[in-house]
Amino acid sequence: MDKFIIEGGRRLFGSVRAQSAKNSVLPLLAACILTEERVTVRETPPITDVACMAQILRELGAEVVFRDGNAVVDSANAGDHRISSSLTKELRSSVFMLGSLLSRFHRAVIAYPGGCDIGLRPIDLHLNALKRLGVSICERDGYIYCECEKLTGAEIVLDFPSVGATENILLAAVEAEGRTVLEGAAKEPEIVDLQNFLNAMGANVAGAGSDVIVIEGVKKLHGAEYLPVKDRIEAGTFLIACALCGGEIEVSGVKSESLGLLLHKLRENGCKIHTKNDKIRIASYGRLKCNRRIETMPFPGFPTDLQAQMTALNSVCEGGALIVENLFETRFKYVPELQKMGADIEVKGRNAFVRGVKGLHGASVTAGDLRGGAALVLAALGAEGTSEVYDLSHIDRGYSDMQGKLKNLGAEIKRVRV
Repeated sequence: MDKFIIEGGRRLFGSVRAQSAKNSVLPLLAACILTEERVTVRETPPITDVACMAQILRELGAEVVFRDGNAVVDSANAGDHRISSSLTKELRSSVFMLGSLLSRFHRAVIAYPGGCDIGLRPIDLHLNALKRLGVSICERDGYIYCECEKLTGAEIVLDFPSVGATENILLAAVEAEGRTVLEGAAKEPEIVDLQNFLNAMGANVAGAGSDVIVIEGVKKLHGAEYLPVKDRIEAGTFLIACALCGGEIEVSGVKSESLGLLLHKLRENGCKIHTKNDKIRIASYGRLKCNRRIETMPFPGFPTDLQAQMTALNSVCEGGALIVENLFETRFKYVPELQKMGADIEVKGRNAFVRGVKGLHGASVTAGDLRGGAALVLAALGAEGTSEVYDLSHIDRGYSDMQGKLKNLGAEIKRVRV
């Protein structure tokens, strides 16, 4: 196990370029099984979630090679339709394989997916949608058994704009017979990216980014080479780090529209924000003011994946803030660790009441999930004294070389083996 040792109190200066988006690359890799031809996903970040998805593809019989930062996938010899429980329990995004496997093999067996422990994430929306496409589903002994004679286009309405369900429906319907109309679709930029990737492979998908997506089934997909969008959550994490520590940095690769509400909240804190093309510049000096209220919502609302980082920021701002988590019921599990550093936060159900303190102090804390772990790193960067952040395996799931990028911005951080 590794840990970060962080000497807080350094302002951040410089520039950083966002990696390819974790939440885009994973469904793109899942989509590679749809064709027997070679697919190249460029600039795949070296994070453990990507490695886990690659291993899932290998267990299905595909060949996956990482070359010059790109993932090259050849699924010509893929033939298995069962994903082992050891991998699905490590990676929530393994659920995307349901749609891909059903499209390619008309059968799929998958254990209930895992990932970060941030609360219940039922996949009923996924399964009900697949049933609409003609899939028979049986759940027993912790596994989901799916099969169909063929996939047939249908009209599907989601009760909630689930990102995962939307992506699974796209993957299942892309080679279904006829037209599928999905209403109530998620609108995240990663959905648009999946649509563009599938269309590059010969699919006929339109409407991503709106709440209605239309998929005209095609008979066969072909290989492609594709560059995913950059990671707006990683970019947002670095912007919040600068807000918390003070200084001026520029984050490139991400369009400001994908982080619209975050940028609004940072301006509300008192940060100066300037955007141009795919560059976002932030300047933070002096003590900031708390956001009165942050409420997580599906895109274009405030992203749940940046909630913990903004809670860490508000913990040292002037005033008080109410943080409302609408998507995951146990996403405040990181709060006791922030309290070890002197944060004044009270959690009641899905609400966190933050009273800003003048400063945090160093402490030994443990990351319990991906975004909560990132929040602890940010808090440590801004705290007085030395902090140790343990269990970096969670952080490694979504951030590549976090310490290296922060060091380049002037942070005093090193990674050591425990």
